[in-house]
Amino acid sequence: MTRKPGALRRHRSTKIVATLGPGTSTPERIRTLFETGVDVFRLNFSHGKQADHRERLEIIRALEQETGRPTCVLADLQGPKLRIGPFATGPIALHPGMEFRLDLDPAPGTQRRVSLPHPEIFEAITVDSELLLNDGRVRLRVLSHGSDFAETVVISGTELSDRKGVNVPGVILPLSPLTDKDRADLAYALDLGVDWVALSFVQRPEDVAEARRLVANRAALMVKLEKPSAIQHLDQLIEMADGVMVARGDLGVEMPAEDVPSIQKRIVRESRLAGKPVIVATQMLESMITAPAPTRAEASDVATAVYDGADAVMLSAETATGAYPIEAVSIMDRICRRVEQDPLYRAIMDAQHPEPQRTSADAITAAARQVAHTIQAAAIVTYTTSGSTTLRAVRERPEQPILCLTANLGTARRLALSYSVHAVHTGDVSEQDELVEKAVRVATEDGLASEGQRLVITAGIPFGTPGSTNLLRITWIERS
Repeated sequence: MTRKPGALRRHRSTKIVATLGPGTSTPERIRTLFETGVDVFRLNFSHGKQADHRERLEIIRALEQETGRPTCVLADLQGPKLRIGPFATGPIALHPGMEFRLDLDPAPGTQRRVSLPHPEIFEAITVDSELLLNDGRVRLRVLSHGSDFAETVVISGTELSDRKGVNVPGVILPLSPLTDKDRADLAYALDLGVDWVALSFVQRPEDVAEARRLVANRAALMVKLEKPSAIQHLDQLIEMADGVMVARGDLGVEMPAEDVPSIQKRIVRESRLAGKPVIVATQMLESMITAPAPTRAEASDVATAVYDGADAVMLSAETATGAYPIEAVSIMDRICRRVEQDPLYRAIMDAQHPEPQRTSADAITAAARQVAHTIQAAAIVTYTTSGSTTLRAVRERPEQPILCLTANLGTARRLALSYSVHAVHTGDVSEQDELVEKAVRVATEDGLASEGQRLVITAGIPFGTPGSTNLLRITWIERS
């Protein structure tokens, strides 16, 4: 990849993730999304064929080669999909108090029963368990059950149609988050060379351990927090993952909607304190699937995620199948920039600096942020191999952009997801003066700094030793 100076510097710290789909899979569309503000492209393996995802990734990599800007690709695995079977004569009418049976019989459903081909659900539920169908639009309470059936009563809902999804709140199901399809998709995505893999249907720490073994460090692993049971293990899951996604839509089905905002804030805060990137996802600008502008509530929702300090905000159907994908990215970009210009935003970020651990690496990084603020540096420069030096700087949420220099292209791509990081793939350095010269040149060429300004540089010596941040240096950009 040939680096092109000034390659699309973003004038914001919060990153934008966009999902590719039928409406955004041509080279022209992907280029326009990228130029409009997309930092991370999501390949949603819940939809489309593997070959579709290969084609999209090849377009992204060609664009990366052309622009010289490392670009991040996230493969999102489907996970188990729990659904009822079909009905014999189309949708059925429901009313509260009506009794309804779920069972393993594959025969088409009637007004009184339907197939639920998931014996693990019948094993896990108890009397009075609730079953939520069609994203919670239908609520059933279990009256009795056996190994192959559940007799329920309708609590709410007026209609039920073929193959609607089923959620079982408050119950840990004996299911791996990786189905046979997921295992095949994971192997395929890793062979393609994706940068992140997102794991769906995580219920407990053991789920992450299984995926970690299969990924085997070929990509970074992101845990999607979409099950209430996962929140009970939040600290462990954050520790085991490389990054976290707050899947608010799914969380909102299985827990009261009023609980989701505080859960979102908690996840973002804990992820940031742990130095792990966190994405806020689902229904962010959903009205823009069919409308050219968002609602005021949606704009406020995006802004709230930015004020919380999220690394990234995500678009799903808005860009995958929506009628206004470019407009959705554009308005999200404008909302992020506007929030980050608000003095209140900087006050919030500065009020939440994590307590550094008692290590030289944390001490150097915390000092770098303070020094950069005091001298009003133009940027903080990190030289990294594994990404740890840069992620420490990200954890501080500095007011300056973070220029990441790395000889590892995979590291540069993964870090493109992280807050404020302008990642540049560059050659190895062997001594300090060479690092300083390179930092000054790249910062100037890419528009992060200009003559007469200063840079704060952090790195680990000896160079190329992962996790050894022990250098802090200030340098002037001299007038030529």
